[in-house]
Amino acid sequence: MTIRTLLIGTDIDAPYHPLGAVKARLLNILRDTAEVTSAEGTGSLRPEHLAPYELCISYTDRWNKVPAAEETAGLLQFVAGGGGLLVLHNGISLQASPELAQLIGARFTGHPEYTALPFCIAAAGHPLTQGLEAFSLEEEPYRFELDPLAEPTILLNYCHEGQDWPAAWVRNYGLGRVAFLMPGHHLPSFEHGTYGEWIVNAAKWAAGRL
Repeated sequence: MTIRTLLIGTDIDAPYHPLGAVKARLLNILRDTAEVTSAEGTGSLRPEHLAPYELCISYTDRWNKVPAAEETAGLLQFVAGGGGLLVLHNGISLQASPELAQLIGARFTGHPEYTALPFCIAAAGHPLTQGLEAFSLEEEPYRFELDPLAEPTILLNYCHEGQDWPAAWVRNYGLGRVAFLMPGHHLPSFEHGTYGEWIVNAAKWAAGRL
């Protein structure tokens, strides 16, 4: 059975990462895994809209616009009650809500210039990483401040400027699960075959299928 999934993103006022630029490819990646409904912005995070779904994927690009209180509460309740949340790259812009930043497990703090990056598996024994491989990809080297209270499990690192930086993590939240994957700046990121496999496994894990 495919995973009932809500994909939220931004096209109308996305400053850097419009969902429309990657949507078709992302849907193709998930074609055998999820039945996806897409929506503009965060309005669909209200409880009555999230109720039919098992998984929410965020590719929002609204860094300075805080989701409404009902939207923040809706997503928190959805995950706490057993739903899954998969955050891709700029989808971490949900951090404009402090409560959602804690849900995700980290805050984005900036990034150096786009460049070639090697990605290495940091937790080979985790169910999400089973059957997956390390890869290299040209990407924005996102930097994060991890929330120590969230206790995220780092699954993937990238090496840049002689140092390893977190590129993917997971955490449990109530009865639900949260996964974050750093790559996703533009269409070429989603066209990388190995990264597509990471997205599929992350969706399955967040939805409780792995």
